[in-house]
Amino acid sequence: MLLEKGGRTFLQDRQLGSSLSAIAGAINAFSFLSVGYYCANMTGNVSALATNFLNEDMKVALVSAGLVVCFLVGAMLSAIMVNVGRRRGEAGIYAYSILIEAVILGALALIQMFYVLPSVQNVFFPLVLSFLMGMQNATVTRVSGAVVRTTHVTGMLTDLGIEVANWLETGRKRTQAEQHIKMRQRLWLHSQIILCFIAGSAVGAWGYLHWQKGFLLGIAGILGCLAVPGILVNTGSEKRREADGESSSQ
Repeated sequence: MLLEKGGRTFLQDRQLGSSLSAIAGAINAFSFLSVGYYCANMTGNVSALATNFLNEDMKVALVSAGLVVCFLVGAMLSAIMVNVGRRRGEAGIYAYSILIEAVILGALALIQMFYVLPSVQNVFFPLVLSFLMGMQNATVTRVSGAVVRTTHVTGMLTDLGIEVANWLETGRKRTQAEQHIKMRQRLWLHSQIILCFIAGSAVGAWGYLHWQKGFLLGIAGILGCLAVPGILVNTGSEKRREADGESSSQ
């Protein structure tokens, strides 16, 4: 799912978008219930920044601004990593980005489990989570060729509305049967991502109510499991390239 090698398939994009959108929904809901801030909803955070600034609630305005900045920095870091990995010919660079997200999320979960930071937690946690959501969204956007985004539903709903309109239009034209099938696939993709985000949000709410201490650690483990196959494939490819290089030089 996290390899950009030999072209991507619809199934890969669907699996990647569904799994990571569910994770994003879970983290987003858990963040809001824990500290009162959404870490994946940048549209809402920008609106909160403006309205709270005008209402002179500077603390909330600054936190909202920090969430947006952290999301941006996470996306920038992911893009830099991907660019460097592409230049080096590393097909699994996307998997490494998701693995970094898993490690940071796991560390955050351990801090939450073993350290009490009552005054800092309300700011520190959502900022880190927003950074991770920026990394994840940029990684998925790059590996899927901007077909899939996982941290916000607004874009997916827009794409879904456009695809429904186009699908209805081409369905009446027999000469566009192949295009009609592709549109139906994209409809399935966008619909499933939205539903998985909703389902993930429900799981995040459940986690907050019933498994607050270890929930983020469990999510980090799932992210790690998603990243490892891509890393193993990439490592195997590098070893084969090294072996071919050594044999050709002899």
